[in-house]
Amino acid sequence: MIREITDADFDGLMTLYMQLHGNPFPERDDRVMSVWQKILADKDHHIIVAEEDGRIVSSCVCVIIPNLTRGQRPYAFIENVITDGAYRGRGLATACLDFARDIARREGCYKMMLLTGSKEQSTLDFYTRAGYNKNDKTAFIQWL
Repeated sequence: MIREITDADFDGLMTLYMQLHGNPFPERDDRVMSVWQKILADKDHHIIVAEEDGRIVSSCVCVIIPNLTRGQRPYAFIENVITDGAYRGRGLATACLDFARDIARREGCYKMMLLTGSKEQSTLDFYTRAGYNKNDKTAFIQWL
């Protein structure tokens, strides 16, 4: 099942995120839970998940960003695309990205952007098959 997160999904999402850049499971302190509640309350912040066997096994984030150009149409930013290693190759990440695209279209976005830190050709090919290209823009990152 592909859906947006609910308040009850914190543990499942954080367990999946442990596979993303080796993130540890965060402590449920006030700061972390405040961020979680802020995300849940933000109508422009969408965390999409694929659930199988009662577990969150794939996810992506889609943030809708208001914009003053392009006829004041917003754009969408995709981040934190992850699928549990045991569930890869089943189309779950593609389904999450398709769900994100549906949200972006519903919100009137004129484009979607996605960044990846991966240099793996299979990952880059996956994003190309999902409809993204690396030719239209050049991304620059400044880590803070």
